[in-house]
Amino acid sequence: MSWPTRDEALSLLREYTENKNLIKHALAVEACMFDYAKRFGENSEKWAVTGLLHDFDYEKFPSMEDHPFRGVDILRRKGYPEPMIHAILAHGDHTHVRRENLLDKTLYAVDELTGLIVAVALVRPSRKIQDVKVKSVRKKWKDKAFARGVDRECIERGARDLGIGLDEHIQDVLDSMKRISTELGL
Repeated sequence: MSWPTRDEALSLLREYTENKNLIKHALAVEACMFDYAKRFGENSEKWAVTGLLHDFDYEKFPSMEDHPFRGVDILRRKGYPEPMIHAILAHGDHTHVRRENLLDKTLYAVDELTGLIVAVALVRPSRKIQDVKVKSVRKKWKDKAFARGVDRECIERGARDLGIGLDEHIQDVLDSMKRISTELGL
C-alpha cells in the first residue's frame, strides 16, 4: 500500500467535497499536520495528506454512523495505508478507535482547534487570522456560547496526549494556519 501524493489527496477531497469551508478546514488541518510532523521528526508529506483527507467524506456522509467509516472504506479500496486509515478512524471519539501513535494523536489534537481558531478570526474586526493571538483564543474559549459546536475537552485532551501545554498547542496551530492564511481566506 502506498501513501497518496498531495495532488491525489487533493483530487479525492475535491471529488467528495464541494463546500469551500470544508476544503479550507482540510487545508488547515493539513498545514498543522505538516508542521507537527516536522517538529516530531516524522514524514511531513504523509502526515499532511492524512490531515487533508481526514474529513473528505464528511459532506456526503455527515452522520456519526457514516463518518469517517464510509470514507475509510473508500480509502481501503484505493489501497491507502493502514496507518493513515487508523489515524482517520481515531480522530473522532465516536468511532471508539484508540489513538496509538503520534500521527493518531496529532490529527485528533489539531482537528477541533482549527475550527475554533477560524471562529475567533472571523469575529475579529479585520477578519484576519494574522490578528489572532493565543490570548484571543483563550478569551473566547471561556465563552461557552461562542463556537458552541467546538468540543473544548477534546482540544484539551489532544494537547495533553501530545504532552504539550494548551497555550503552546494553540500557538502551534495558529502559526501553521497563519502560514497558509491566503489559502484559508483569512
